Amino acid sequence: QVQPVESGGGLVEPGGSLRLSCVDPAFSFRANYMSWVRQAPGKGPEWIADIGPGGVTTRYADSVKGRFTASRDNAKSTLFLQMNSLKPEDTALYYCARGTKMQWRSSGYRGLGTQVTVSS
Repeated sequence: QVQPVESGGGLVEPGGSLRLSCVDPAFSFRANYMSWVRQAPGKGPEWIADIGPGGVTTRYADSVKGRFTASRDNAKSTLFLQMNSLKPEDTALYYCARGTKMQWRSSGYRGLGTQVTVSS
């Protein structure tokens, strides 16, 4: 089954940075909005960002605005999430999904995720 593959997670101290990647093998990648979603232990999924097909249009949840930046390289079918000034509350499983903030749940197309742990 075709699905995106995320990487780049790990353990980082508060205030640190990480860059996540999501390689999407779908032929339609360059035509799709894509989202980043995270799920903390014991909580439901939280949408945190989406990016338009051209990479110009981006939106962010208030919880990450000003700290996280989504980008994409359509030539490499890859989505990125640059995460700066990380906080312990950013600890979660991060995954990419097809669609906008309102569409990603119903798209049913997402990766398995990469774990980010922010701790000293």
